[in-house]
Amino acid sequence: MQQNERIGLLFAIAGFATLSVGDAVIKSMAGAWPVVAVAALRFSIGAAGLSAILVVKEGGAGFRPSNPWLQLARGTCLALSTLAFFSAIYVMPLAETMAITFLSPVLTAILSGPLLGERVRPAVWVASLFALVGVALILRPNLAELGWPALLPLVAAVFFSLMMIAHRASAGQGSALAMQAYMAIVAAPLLVVAALGAKVTGIGGLDFGWPDWDVVLRCAFVAFTATCAHWMVFLGTSRAGASQVAPASYVQMLVATVLGWWWFGDAPDFLTLAGASVIIGAGLFLWRASLRR
Repeated sequence: MQQNERIGLLFAIAGFATLSVGDAVIKSMAGAWPVVAVAALRFSIGAAGLSAILVVKEGGAGFRPSNPWLQLARGTCLALSTLAFFSAIYVMPLAETMAITFLSPVLTAILSGPLLGERVRPAVWVASLFALVGVALILRPNLAELGWPALLPLVAAVFFSLMMIAHRASAGQGSALAMQAYMAIVAAPLLVVAALGAKVTGIGGLDFGWPDWDVVLRCAFVAFTATCAHWMVFLGTSRAGASQVAPASYVQMLVATVLGWWWFGDAPDFLTLAGASVIIGAGLFLWRASLRR
């Protein structure tokens, strides 16, 4: 049993680390193609691939969710969270963006009260207070330098939290593959429409033509690795349990910091490290409180 849990934890760590590698690849496309177009292409490739696998595995029945409106909500939240997150890593260091988005577990705990009818425990409010202090530490210099774009990771965290709540509400309504495919199938057309809408505005930074081959390859790489990463996290959770796997998600922060420093020369300053430590500490406190319950 213990060996099985160790293997599960290794799967989860590998999955979370792989997600950060994909984020770094997205950041490498800043200036090469508009962020909305990149998001649309990445999810179009992902939706096509997942749909093909779902057809082979489950046939036409796999495309009939029991609650289509809930799947629409999941995919919409994914599209909005992705667009905000991709936009953030285009303009901000990877480590700082990742640190702020780690606010999402705390936000999920808070929003589950009004949206799912769950009681918000005192530990959640304590964690929320400390997490907000951490966000303020990271945002303070970035707001002065970037202005409102520095709030994009916060927007991404909010929509990611709403997506997680929708995940809870849709538990048991399909296989892990189908649930992943539904989100991509909804998110892809929404992002395509957003990209075309941005193009017709005529704004220079949003206009685009056909992508270079390396942009297509990078988007395909991110779509493939993200699918593999989510699958590894699923395997890890099924072997070790969600409570054991949850802290492993913070390996994303470590990998993002190393890749941001190595690939882009973004060395995190003291405020970033301090803020990230406070946010991660709040998340771990919330996790420990949930285990005690």
